[in-house]
Amino acid sequence: MSHYELRCRECGRTWGNQPRSICDECFSPLEVAYDYDAIRCEGSFTRERISQRSPNMWRYAELLPLPQSFKPGLPVGFTPLFQAPHLAERLGALPQNLYIKNDAVCLPTLSFKDRVVAVALAQAREFGFDTVSCSSTGNLANAVAAHAAREEFKAWIFIPADLEPAKILGTNVFGAKVVRIAGSYDQVNRLCSQIADERNWGFVNVNLRPYYAEGSKTVGFEIAEQLGWRLPDNVVVPMAGGSLIVKIKKAFDELIKLGLVEGKEVKFFGAQATGCSPISTAVKTGASEIEPQKPATIARSLAIGNPADGHYAIKTIKNSGGWSEDVSDPEVIDSIRLLAETEGIFTETAGGVTVGSAGKLYRQDRILPEETTVLCITGNGLKTTDVLAGVYEAERPIAPKLAEFEQYLQRTLDVAEVARETSVVGA
Repeated sequence: MSHYELRCRECGRTWGNQPRSICDECFSPLEVAYDYDAIRCEGSFTRERISQRSPNMWRYAELLPLPQSFKPGLPVGFTPLFQAPHLAERLGALPQNLYIKNDAVCLPTLSFKDRVVAVALAQAREFGFDTVSCSSTGNLANAVAAHAAREEFKAWIFIPADLEPAKILGTNVFGAKVVRIAGSYDQVNRLCSQIADERNWGFVNVNLRPYYAEGSKTVGFEIAEQLGWRLPDNVVVPMAGGSLIVKIKKAFDELIKLGLVEGKEVKFFGAQATGCSPISTAVKTGASEIEPQKPATIARSLAIGNPADGHYAIKTIKNSGGWSEDVSDPEVIDSIRLLAETEGIFTETAGGVTVGSAGKLYRQDRILPEETTVLCITGNGLKTTDVLAGVYEAERPIAPKLAEFEQYLQRTLDVAEVARETSVVGA
């Protein structure tokens, strides 16, 4: 018998396990609830047992909605968590207190969306679907297409027509059927909800959404374990639909409940692009509900104007004593470059949003230098290279001669010296 079932977030009615995301009683969203007493009695979810398992997200299987017959097909997750001392110096943190959780290297498609899709498709198989689908701003499209190919599902992917070319290519290559829609993500998502009512397909972020969202918890489990089974003081999370920040909080709560970490208050900070910041705007204005926005930002992976979990993201942030910030498109690009130049991590635009927002939070003293802070980098910069077009000029090639190189070197040093003197005068 499963130790999990669907439960309404508001009225508490249970729905067993089935492909649905909304409570028929109060029309509120469903989420997965677990029998923690049963998990505790089994005695298998302990630090020692977990440490003996393979280094992937399946090491936390007891707290994931996985069918009893499920066997992992890919080593998804368990991405690196490491200190970022050079970035810390630039942002105003102590070098030993700033960490990067780097899902830009998550298997198989280089974003945290691989986690959620892996869980969703486990249930898709259990529910008998032969076709899986999603609405996506890019990373989810890549993940669904890749996992579907691996698990032998047919895949239909619905995307806004203006997605980054690399993300469209990164979906096509896996053999999925890509449907480009002349509209925003919110319009694409509405269409997918209608299709889900008509076709017996598993839409990972519609009728499979409660299961899909649970995969995000593994980011939180890993942060705690990789910090030596302790919780950080702060977590900065990019927000699109708002689910990731909510699920990291749920992961921490579950670890406390089951005795794997010592309880403490963790502050949650949301990061959005200024051109699409409905959750950030609500936090800043003190609103408890979302006012939908029309996206206008280069951070297209975060461009969801009416986020499904926005209300719960607001609660998570406010109840933790955290805050939300947003950054402009130029700030996103500057932050992508800053992370790359200081820590050797090439992040997509969402990561630029995280780093840029973190910088503002440090300057506002909402995050203090001596606090342990984790920045969540959720996707790889190779997916959004188009936003850097024109930032770097192509150098004129030189002849393969030492004299040519010496001249080139001198010109480079002269330019650097002028730039240094200019910056000193400006200061």
